[in-house]
Amino acid sequence: MLRWIAVSALVAASLALGACNTVKGLGQDIQSVGQAGQDAL
Repeated sequence: MLRWIAVSALVAASLALGACNTVKGLGQDIQSVGQAGQDAL
């Protein structure tokens, strides 16, 4: 039982960290598109 909980916690932590990196990358992409739009004007 303890092993199952540890594995579940590890998987959840991995998914949470992956989501953070994805959101951060998305924010950077949106920022670069906004900067390109400002540079074009």
